[in-house]
Amino acid sequence: MSLAGVKYVYFLGIGGIGMSALARWFRHEGYFIAGYDRTPSVLTDQLSSEGMKISFEDKIATIPSQILDHQSNTLVVWTPAIPKDSELLNFFVENHFNLKKRSEVLGMLTESHYTIAVAGTHGKTTTSSMIAHLFKSAGKPVTAFLGGITQNYQSNLILSNKKSKEAVVVVEADEFDRSFLRLHPNEAVVTSADPDHLDIYGDESTILDGFREFIHLLDKKGYLYIQENASFRLGEESLPKSRVKHYGLRSSGIHAENIQAKPGSFVFDYLDGKKVIKGLELFIPGFHNVENALAAIAIALDHQISEDQIRIGISSFRGVKRRFEIHINERGRVFIDDYAHHPEEIRACLSSIRAMFPGKKLTVVFQPHLFSRTRDFATGFSESLSLADEVVLLDIYPARELPIPGVNAAMLMEDIKVSEKVLESKEGLMDYLEKSSPEVLVTLGAGDIDRLVPGIADWMRSQLNSEAV
Repeated sequence: MSLAGVKYVYFLGIGGIGMSALARWFRHEGYFIAGYDRTPSVLTDQLSSEGMKISFEDKIATIPSQILDHQSNTLVVWTPAIPKDSELLNFFVENHFNLKKRSEVLGMLTESHYTIAVAGTHGKTTTSSMIAHLFKSAGKPVTAFLGGITQNYQSNLILSNKKSKEAVVVVEADEFDRSFLRLHPNEAVVTSADPDHLDIYGDESTILDGFREFIHLLDKKGYLYIQENASFRLGEESLPKSRVKHYGLRSSGIHAENIQAKPGSFVFDYLDGKKVIKGLELFIPGFHNVENALAAIAIALDHQISEDQIRIGISSFRGVKRRFEIHINERGRVFIDDYAHHPEEIRACLSSIRAMFPGKKLTVVFQPHLFSRTRDFATGFSESLSLADEVVLLDIYPARELPIPGVNAAMLMEDIKVSEKVLESKEGLMDYLEKSSPEVLVTLGAGDIDRLVPGIADWMRSQLNSEAV
């Protein structure tokens, strides 16, 4: 695929986190950008303010004239999240527009740039954002396509100050729909390889095969940085032996020592057998984030980023929205929001919170994401949620799925081993919290639970203010 002759780009599903990053890149490069999404959001508001023409009606009449009048110079980028009966999608197909999936376009960009691709069922957004930030803060040319909004840059796209062709591209390699198999990595990271997206892959062995295929895309001279448990799951025999760097909190390779959990940060030493960096402080807490930092630091060192630059970059990194995002931490009250929607992510999040706030009552509000995921990992969800003292379950967020008979949030209740557990509606949640008055409150989930976060934060601040009077 080539962008030769393309001057106009239309995005079907422009408000998606991955699609919007691509749209921003094309806009920065001087293309005319338009698109459709089902509903307005903060992200679509931002894209509109940046000069993109966005419609929220699935109607042919909403397509800008620039797109209709210049078909031969137009690229239409679409996502599988768009329904097959979409009026816009079918119009572009029937009229033979140049249609490409987002993953195809991203693959093309990585083919023409030196690329660091970060894959994994958990941790890839934070790790890719951290790598990009270490490069950016050290003055290295970098362009990053991310799966979340970074707190440092308030965007899912990080752009280089130099010509784009000189920049290293850091890209989040998404396993959903096998999108990562279209990339062309010069270096690769695999943060984890736990079973997920079984609605796409069918079973655990198939998703592991997908990760093995991704690894085989690695440039013959490039290094693979792989978390030790992921390496074990994929099998050492499937890895390029001479070019593998293992990492993990207790790895025999790249690892951390002297980890200290503080109320708002984690302090640790980095060791890789050759290099030791003592007393690094990371202000996005969590044992899992220390592990993510190990991969980012190793790559930074391999790209001649100095110890001092790494120390500054790690301490100045502020994370990604909805990844262990601390909204309130004052006078004994804490509110943390996290995107965790898989049992292992929940376990990592809650274990870290326990270490940060020992002895405090931990209340978790969890919104399950997808009927199929809830069914497939019901036991794991119940076990990981049992790390809390109090659990509030919201209804399942269906996303792209239709209901599955017998699958609901209630099916998790019996195996959650805490004395305080309840099913609650989104509408009734604030009344419940008023009565519960939690010390350490955590909201978890990948659905629309994030829309409740501002109201919860305002409520807790008002509680603190009233207590101070």
